[in-house]
Amino acid sequence: MEQMLLTKYGFAAQKIARKMLTIEVNQRIPRISDFASELSLGRGTIQGALRFLEENQAIRVESRGHLGTFLLAKDNHKLLQFSGIGQLIGAMPLPYSKKYEGLATGLTKAFKKKDLPFHLAYMRGSLPRVKAMLDGRYDFAIVSRLAAELICKQDPAVQIGLTFGPFSYVSGHSIFLSHPEYTRIESGMKIGIDHTSDDQRELTLAECEGLDVTFIELSYMNLLDMLEIGQIDAAIWNKDEVGRNAPLMKQIPLSRSHAKKIEQKITEACLLIKAEQTELQTILSMLSVEEILETQKKVETKQILPHY
Repeated sequence: MEQMLLTKYGFAAQKIARKMLTIEVNQRIPRISDFASELSLGRGTIQGALRFLEENQAIRVESRGHLGTFLLAKDNHKLLQFSGIGQLIGAMPLPYSKKYEGLATGLTKAFKKKDLPFHLAYMRGSLPRVKAMLDGRYDFAIVSRLAAELICKQDPAVQIGLTFGPFSYVSGHSIFLSHPEYTRIESGMKIGIDHTSDDQRELTLAECEGLDVTFIELSYMNLLDMLEIGQIDAAIWNKDEVGRNAPLMKQIPLSRSHAKKIEQKITEACLLIKAEQTELQTILSMLSVEEILETQKKVETKQILPHY
């Protein structure tokens, strides 16, 4: 009997903690009867769970008579602990560009502002990032809108949690050529491709459609090095890195209409989560996308230093 009560109290405390994460200080909280009805638990169990959260200094509430009960203070770190979520960990691309550094800084600042424990990890390739998320290593993954739509279509267990608008992920892409006399991608050329990157793979296939080329499988980060030593003739790469890694290499814009259409989706950053994580979706709704993008722009324009 005692074990059953502990389990019921624990379940109630977990659900109420998750709800408190979404309620701002000085807002009214649901009535005990509302919690009891929603969770199919007795009023005494709900009262015990609320008392547990208060005694552990996760929340502080005040009854104001007929006006209801209001949240006076909360500790998001403790609420996350009692909710069973713990520290939130996200995976995003390696921060090799100012745009990625800006996005990482914006996310870090946004979570810190809400007093939510947060950490970023960095992985190359949208598919490995999402696989690691589904395996439970990360809570969310940052990818382009193109990759997000492809992945969500293939796997209903994944859904988009946040979108950040055009040019939040990359500024665009160019075709990089190994020799200055080249003017376009032609049949007979060796083309670098990274199949772990939905973006680079789809752009490359679209730009080479109808041509008799040889695709050379390479890591995205090695494409320019292979161009420089002549192992491949052309590759599509992120324009945000042009100045730093390819100042002397010939580049031309994308030429195929299908590739240009695909590129529009690649410029936007999306945050993917597991569809079952409804509580994480609620937490994400607390973040200000506008403030994240403002911070990103300040990092890109060197108004502030990146911090992530």
